Amino acid sequence: MIDARARGLANLHAAAVTLFASALFWAWAAINWFYRVPFVHMNLKQNLMPYFLCVVGGVLLSARDVSRGLAVRFHLPDLGRSSRLAFRQVALMALLIFAMMFATQDHGISRLFLGEFLVFTWVGLSVLNAWLPGKLARVIFQKGHRLPTVFVGRPESLSKVRDWIANKEPLGIYPVGVLSAEAAPGEAGNLAIPRLGTQADLGRVLEERLVGQVVLLELPASDAEAAEIINACRDRGCRLLIHSNIEERYTQPLVPVTEEGRHFYTLQEEPLEDPLNRIVKRVFDLAVSLPVVVLILPPLCAWVGLMQRIQAPGPMFHARERRGKQGKVFCMLKFRSMHAAPGNPRAESVQSGPDDGRVFPFGRFMRRRSLDEFPQFWNVLVGDMSIVGPRPYMPLLDEEFRQQTQGYRTRNLVKPGITGLSQSLGFRGPVLDETLVRQRVYWDVYYISHWSLGLDLQITARTLWQVFSPPETAV
Repeated sequence: MIDARARGLANLHAAAVTLFASALFWAWAAINWFYRVPFVHMNLKQNLMPYFLCVVGGVLLSARDVSRGLAVRFHLPDLGRSSRLAFRQVALMALLIFAMMFATQDHGISRLFLGEFLVFTWVGLSVLNAWLPGKLARVIFQKGHRLPTVFVGRPESLSKVRDWIANKEPLGIYPVGVLSAEAAPGEAGNLAIPRLGTQADLGRVLEERLVGQVVLLELPASDAEAAEIINACRDRGCRLLIHSNIEERYTQPLVPVTEEGRHFYTLQEEPLEDPLNRIVKRVFDLAVSLPVVVLILPPLCAWVGLMQRIQAPGPMFHARERRGKQGKVFCMLKFRSMHAAPGNPRAESVQSGPDDGRVFPFGRFMRRRSLDEFPQFWNVLVGDMSIVGPRPYMPLLDEEFRQQTQGYRTRNLVKPGITGLSQSLGFRGPVLDETLVRQRVYWDVYYISHWSLGLDLQITARTLWQVFSPPETAV
């Protein structure tokens, strides 16, 4: 099938890259041995075999990136992608080489020789990664290995996969025509694909033409229709590929999941359902919150308490209920930034603006620099919140946003955070319309689906920068 062709192409490319790196290593060694390159002091008795094996090992380890992450579009690389792949390949080589130097305490090997080799390898691999896959595809998938393909389904479904068709043509996918119930399917984007009849003509088309593959553009409407198509392909030894349009039916992107041989769909990926990922995130939370609570929060409390007493006497903290993971209610702490007033949930739900008279001057400074959020490190320490996660809102606003935005409660799949992806991207301050709500919810759900420790570190670093250089939306 198509994925097998892509994986095979990637594996051939990995073999070619291994040969290139091996040849370059020994060629560069020979040049240094016999021509005495300036400043590179090579010992003719130096055993280079361990370092050569490190080079090969680095290439082989990076081949997994090609086969897993890049094989789908590896025959259509761009220079940026090729350079990034070359960097990963060279980085793995360097890691193994320097590990070998450290383990063997080898002081005789020329560091300049190895450094220059890695630089030359990166340049060569960047060019090779950009040029070779396309060349391999043209050579391997010539006429004898082309895969004439017939598409079955509605014209609009064909139009939605036009980019996929164009991307797969270098792998030998050759569009023969389309079978559609509609009289004038027209073109799929820039690809002029002729209409050969209706779905009922599938058997005739497979008999008359040398079709190697049938692509069903949507799930069959009935079991009888599915059986008819499958039998027609089996009888004529033709491959069948079914494009799932289940997302169109449910108007929601779905993620396939396989459990004990059974296939399911879910609404989004959830990396934090992995216990190891939860442990990693909790360790990160404790590593950040514990020093803040012990070392930073006490003097900050003293400073805030003094300024509150001068400008707006009253309680130091503003403690209110928020909705956390799985809808659990908890008490979130903040430094009070407004003048003390009797508790009024309706009044508190009115979002603060730039000229809000309820906010005293030092409170405005705290809010702009996010200093009022520092007591929430205590919430992180006790496990109610996380350093990074969707920001919790006041109860009345929370219910209002839920009614405005589809999928809003997806945010409750993880712990709320002191900061979040949407806040780090500049979506701070009052939420004045439904568009802003949807933007924040989009990035919150994106965070839940794409969580990684690296993403948490990026968000934390951006938030820390905003403490010193607040965005215009911070009020």
